[in-house]
Amino acid sequence: MTDPPTVGAALLGARTRLRQAGVETAALDARLLVAHALGLTGTGLIVSEPAPIAAADTDRIDALVARRITGEPVGRILGRRAFFGLDLALSPETLEPRPDTETLVQAVIDWGGAHPQPLSIVDVGTGSGAILLALLAALPGARGLGIDISAGAARTAARNAQAVGVASRALFAVGDATSALRGPVDVLVSNPPYIPSADMAGLSREVREHDPHLALDGGPDGLAFYRQLAGCASELVSPDGAIAVEFGIGQAESVREIFRAAHLGRLDIVHDLEDRPRVLLARWH
Repeated sequence: MTDPPTVGAALLGARTRLRQAGVETAALDARLLVAHALGLTGTGLIVSEPAPIAAADTDRIDALVARRITGEPVGRILGRRAFFGLDLALSPETLEPRPDTETLVQAVIDWGGAHPQPLSIVDVGTGSGAILLALLAALPGARGLGIDISAGAARTAARNAQAVGVASRALFAVGDATSALRGPVDVLVSNPPYIPSADMAGLSREVREHDPHLALDGGPDGLAFYRQLAGCASELVSPDGAIAVEFGIGQAESVREIFRAAHLGRLDIVHDLEDRPRVLLARWH
């Protein structure tokens, strides 16, 4: 009689299939997918490697691996993504938060540490709520509003706020960028759409087929939303406040000029972990 397959064998098989398909993060993805299929934590997966698994478990793992091979991101498959130490649910209407955006969160935390508390924060284009919720978790007493054009995204963000324990300090609204906002607030944050419209078709399959296009397309030059944010900055942000926005590769100087034209005098560019310009932190003085 043939011995039943083990967790370790399933993990090896998943990793091999992903590598053969050219998935760069095959080892990590295999661990996440197998653990999810079996309802195990990362530690539980290691401990359970010698344990046998049922045919139904094998089928479940095979189905998840097949989805990854077709280009579906792991976060979409799992329906969750870790961000700044938080475990956040995703939905079809939200971007999958990425490590680069943690640079924006850290920039605001660093600024906020020297600012009188509590802070009021508005997150424009909140999506899953990742930026706002990370800030509220790190800045006790801060309160925030997340706004998104998508009702589905706002609902997802509200559920995430409840799950991470900051719902009493977070509100979410559906609206067009800044139309529903009233100032002044201490901090305006945003990871707005910044892909030029003509570049959308050339995005990776993972992004093009699985991220909501409303959260990606930044207009003809990718800068439409920065102009909108800068245009209403003086009405929305207090004179002692700050604006922090993420931008794409090669956009640093263009974004800086947009906010300089709005008479924000102090414009600092913050680099991400790969030492790429990633965030503008703007203030009046």
